[in-house]
Amino acid sequence: MSGLIGKKIGMTSIFDENGKNIPCTVIEAGPCVVTQVRTNAVDGYEALQLGFDDKAERHATKAAAGHFKKAGTVAKKKVVEFQFENEYKLGDVLSVDVFTEGEFVDVQGVSKGKGFQGVVKRHGFGGVGQATHGQHNRLRAPGSVGASSYPSRVFKGMRMAGRTGGENVTVQNLRVLKVVADKNLLVVKGAIPGHKNSYVIIQK
Repeated sequence: MSGLIGKKIGMTSIFDENGKNIPCTVIEAGPCVVTQVRTNAVDGYEALQLGFDDKAERHATKAAAGHFKKAGTVAKKKVVEFQFENEYKLGDVLSVDVFTEGEFVDVQGVSKGKGFQGVVKRHGFGGVGQATHGQHNRLRAPGSVGASSYPSRVFKGMRMAGRTGGENVTVQNLRVLKVVADKNLLVVKGAIPGHKNSYVIIQK
């Protein structure tokens, strides 16, 4: 498994060779710097730690600044570990050309936060449908939620109103439509979680 850290730029659409309009998302993928190399001898597993998106040195702790200095790079805003088959060393730069057009990737991001929402928006409840049986303000209510005399409580996990969004979401098997190497752009089919300029993790 290999991948990169990226930033969601936004959505657009492109036409394929048959003239079909395909919705797609543009991602700024990389360049990512290898900030640490995990080995079996030291860490018990093999992986690469990648850093993405520069930040000012004054905003980094001394420990973090020293960590990035070992890799010969400036402080990074986002750091993620990946498992790579190829051999890389500290300070190497990985760009969007690790992906090829036509392959499928998984994209992970944090979904948009929607605040406190009711059951219709949060869980897709249908409500009572019509204002019948004397109801005038219960169209989007969840209905009964508890049991009778036994167990006289509401079971854990009951789908109710609450805070929605802001969760880690992974969308699998998105086809890579285009790789723009000179601008570090990756165009994938479909939508990915998160708002514009949010960080995403792209994995093969």
